[in-house]
Amino acid sequence: MTILSRALLTAAATALVATAGVAHAEEKKWTTVTIATEGAFKPYNFTKPDGSLDGYEIELTKYLCDHMKVECKIVVQNFDGMIPALNAGKFDATISGMSATAKREEVIAFSNSYGSTGQAFATAKEGELANLPENGQVFSLASDEAGAAAEIEKIKPALQGKIIGVQTASTAATFVDKYLKGVVEVREYKTTEEHDLDLKAGRVDLVVASMAYLTTASAKPGNEDMTTAGPRFQGGFLGRGSSVGLRKSDTELKAMFNDAIEAAKADGTIKTLSEKWFGFDVTPK
Repeated sequence: MTILSRALLTAAATALVATAGVAHAEEKKWTTVTIATEGAFKPYNFTKPDGSLDGYEIELTKYLCDHMKVECKIVVQNFDGMIPALNAGKFDATISGMSATAKREEVIAFSNSYGSTGQAFATAKEGELANLPENGQVFSLASDEAGAAAEIEKIKPALQGKIIGVQTASTAATFVDKYLKGVVEVREYKTTEEHDLDLKAGRVDLVVASMAYLTTASAKPGNEDMTTAGPRFQGGFLGRGSSVGLRKSDTELKAMFNDAIEAAKADGTIKTLSEKWFGFDVTPK
């Protein structure tokens, strides 16, 4: 092959790659986005009697989609099957109270956080666990894991042999498995509402879930006997807070969500919506 032929072949190949790159970029211009939510994690997201969705994340999603100038469709998906379904292409993103943890980041990508409340315990107001030590205190598994672990040791004697309810595939389930394995009996539920019912019926002694969720759940009619108890834990393997779940390949969509989330932080939308739905500000710091 002559030098001229080789040069022409190289130029043609370069042009082909450049054309393919442009076509690939065009394929990633998002105009519609399908987003999955659980529809059963009040106040983050829930299904109303008429079948429509509402909650903190539903309102926030509308803001994010408007900011990104895309048309969004929200679909309902069981939480424990959400990550496999995302990677299978059944939808484009998840907005469902899912905390960005290192383990989850092995298989999917996450946006910046749009809310951080930590994990807490809830039990019956008149029960023997209502007076757990360090009630309301917040401990970081990121900046002081040893200190947080020491606090858990303080409450272990009170939890010995008790039954704890957690949602399947949740960070609460991971927390209990890591720190309370062999101390408590664990029962897993598809939704947090199901473990609330068993707490009310006395079939579990306490539950572990997001502090924001428990605050709202305890205020629901019929749950007057539910109260948070003991310390609250944030960070570390619990993740950096609730974030949009995305396929790793969808880098442009991730950038779009990050831009919209930062705008929602800056203009006070996250603060306003979280105070409406949780009663306190969950804006990530």
